[in-house]
Amino acid sequence: MTRPVYERKAELFKTLGHPVRIRILEVLRAGESNVADIAEAVGVGGSTLSQHLTTLRRSGVVTSHREGSLVIHQVTDPRVFQLLEVGRQILTTSLEGDQELLADLGRMSYEA
Repeated sequence: MTRPVYERKAELFKTLGHPVRIRILEVLRAGESNVADIAEAVGVGGSTLSQHLTTLRRSGVVTSHREGSLVIHQVTDPRVFQLLEVGRQILTTSLEGDQELLADLGRMSYEA
C-alpha cells in the first residue's frame, strides 16, 4: 500500500526542517557545488555536513555525482527555492507584525 500524500509532504517538511539543511539549499541556489565549498559556506564540519547531505539526498531534494575526486551536489527540483522563498515571505510578514506590536507597546504609557 502506498503512503498518503500528506505523509510524504510531512516527510519533505521534516527534511527541510533543519537550519543547516536550509543553509545548504541556499548555497546550492547559486548552482551545483562540491562538499568543501558547501562546508566553507555553511560553516559546519565534514561529518555533520555529510549527514545533512545524506538526508537531503535520501528525500530526493538533492542529487550528487562524482567529478574526479570531487562529489558535486545540486538541487533536484528548483521549485524547492520557491518553497523557501514563500517561507521567507511568511516569516517577513510575521516579523513585520511583531514590529508593529512592539511599536504600539512602546507608545503605551503606564503612569500611575
